[in-house]
Amino acid sequence: MTNHSQRLSSLPAAWELRDALHREETTSVKLLAQSLDLIHSLNEELGAFVAVNGEKALTAAKKYDAARSSSARDLLGGLPLAWKDLIDVAGFPTRMGSRITPETPVDLTHPLVDKVTQAGSFTIGKTAVPEFGLNAYSENDANPPARNPFDPNRTPGGSSGGAAAAVASGMLAVAPGNDGGGSVRIPAAACGLVGLKTSLGLIREDLMNGASEGKTPLTDKRGAPRLAVTGPLGRSAFDAALLLDAMTGARGSNSYYEVARTLDPVHATYAPKHAKDNPQSAKLHGREEPLHIAVSTDSPFDSALGSSLSPESLTALEAGRKLLEKVSCVVVPEKFEYPEDYHATFRTVWTGGLAEAPIPVEAEALLTPLARDFRESSRAQSEETKQAAATRLSEIGRGFREAWGKFDVVLTPALAWEPPEIGFFTREDPERDYVLQCQFTPFTSMVNVSGLPAIVVPVSITSNGLPMAVQLIGRLHSERQLLTLAAAMEAARGPLVFTQN
Repeated sequence: MTNHSQRLSSLPAAWELRDALHREETTSVKLLAQSLDLIHSLNEELGAFVAVNGEKALTAAKKYDAARSSSARDLLGGLPLAWKDLIDVAGFPTRMGSRITPETPVDLTHPLVDKVTQAGSFTIGKTAVPEFGLNAYSENDANPPARNPFDPNRTPGGSSGGAAAAVASGMLAVAPGNDGGGSVRIPAAACGLVGLKTSLGLIREDLMNGASEGKTPLTDKRGAPRLAVTGPLGRSAFDAALLLDAMTGARGSNSYYEVARTLDPVHATYAPKHAKDNPQSAKLHGREEPLHIAVSTDSPFDSALGSSLSPESLTALEAGRKLLEKVSCVVVPEKFEYPEDYHATFRTVWTGGLAEAPIPVEAEALLTPLARDFRESSRAQSEETKQAAATRLSEIGRGFREAWGKFDVVLTPALAWEPPEIGFFTREDPERDYVLQCQFTPFTSMVNVSGLPAIVVPVSITSNGLPMAVQLIGRLHSERQLLTLAAAMEAARGPLVFTQN
């Protein structure tokens, strides 16, 4: 087994690597070789990757290097990336962490992969996920579990657990994830990364598929809020912003990366300092008052499941509060009253897709116990029940937006406890497994229901040498503000230094 220092990334920041590529101080081939070396030495222990194609990646890297001297400079400069095993990439299987999916490579590539590739990246492989991306951990029956680089006995979270482990260990400089109930933010918090859940609709490719006749693309076929969006994972706010630019197509002085570097969160959303020629972003131009931030430990799961915040979680929340005050925000405690039917309503909507998935009867026995339980329980519900839950969840989402909208930002813990050991969830029966996941991540799914953006920022280190983080929930399309606020917190915090173990 490798030691602690060998498992944690020593890579320069992704934006620094991009700049070095632009200046021809390094090459895509060299960066690929470094990634492949680390995958070779660490992946057996960490399980971050489920598929790698070094030969295909080398062809792409050489192509970037050959074109480097041209006047056009790609946004990402030729950085190697990997995609979660939920996303189609031609030449790789899309197993979705399941034993029932084909092992044959797919022929088509998801449009977002094409978009980010055209922004100056190439794919080296697929990263580990739980079955169908359902869980807050990345264990399944098809692959070895993904493990946390800070402690391989612990989970890196899910469903972007493989991606987070790859970035935290330096196999990748930055990674794309997607988030339907916390799947970017949970692994980011568990692995000491910045993870951004974007506003619903910010990345247009997130709205593909699933919209039925007469329904807006912002809802599913029953009218429930669409939950899953794409977002970046990086070791800093700047790295996350750089990848978000590639995901959205933002360029120039108003890009997420350029605005984040102003460290001016008051004006970042509405009137970036160097984007005064952009009238639509000048809604609050000239604002001088500080950001008003509510800090809360309330969760909509509390009434059904109780609250179980650890001392480490509360210590992180206090550290986050102090950092926000240090960067001149006004932080006030707030008590949010949440509906008591959230837990049951969310579960009905969350499990609905599995009931309708085209899974042959003879293959159902190959599902993990949790996925099989979700499928069976959803099938037992009537269409009227599912439709009522969809309508109710939309109402709840509106209520979240109204309550949080009284403030610029809402601050919560990112996780309720330190990431637990591998097997902590799966050794339980499916119902207990799911309840434990909700208790572990009580502040994430509510943001997906609201459609709002949220960012996770590491702020402290536990006595076990593990990172702990806070979550910042913003207003719709306030990603620039959240990234700038996260960058300002990082600057005020300084580097987090982890002891070796």
